[in-house]
Amino acid sequence: MNDVLERLRGEAGESAEYEALLAAGPDGLAAALTSPGLPLWARELAAYRLGMAGDRRAFEALVLLLNHRDPPRCEAAAQALAVLDDPRTARAAAALATNELRTAYALHPVRLLTALRAPESAPALIRTLSLRLAPHDPYWRVALACVEGLGALRDPRARGVLTRAQSHPRLAQAATASLRLLPAPDGSAG
Repeated sequence: MNDVLERLRGEAGESAEYEALLAAGPDGLAAALTSPGLPLWARELAAYRLGMAGDRRAFEALVLLLNHRDPPRCEAAAQALAVLDDPRTARAAAALATNELRTAYALHPVRLLTALRAPESAPALIRTLSLRLAPHDPYWRVALACVEGLGALRDPRARGVLTRAQSHPRLAQAATASLRLLPAPDGSAG
């Protein structure tokens, strides 16, 4: 949490708004999410603090930040969404992870899906990984996060896509390790 707050302090500079948001209670933070003219750092600070406090009024703002082009914003949003425990989170993360137009920003939604272990998690990771197995796909880090996530989830439906991932040099070792974590087809340990 301190890393996020320090990054946002750096963006805010010498701002009284930063100190006010840092001291604000839940209602003040929620009001900041809809106040016109606030800079992005202020909205992120309000959403992050609300999310870490378990206040679901932060959900929409955090999902928007999860899909941001700036990785530290995505990471902070994923952290807060995992704590928030909103039932809509897995569905939103799955939509972001599988959106072909936003693949460059899918790493943190993929990692969030793994952490959530929701019913949507494995199907979304399988689909995302399947799309990343094309030759010369530039998003190998997203693919690797899917491979590792599928191993952590231990969902037997991932066997086929993980087997295909073994033929990709950057994914082979992780895919083999993840396959070992899956239950054997006969139901015994992998």
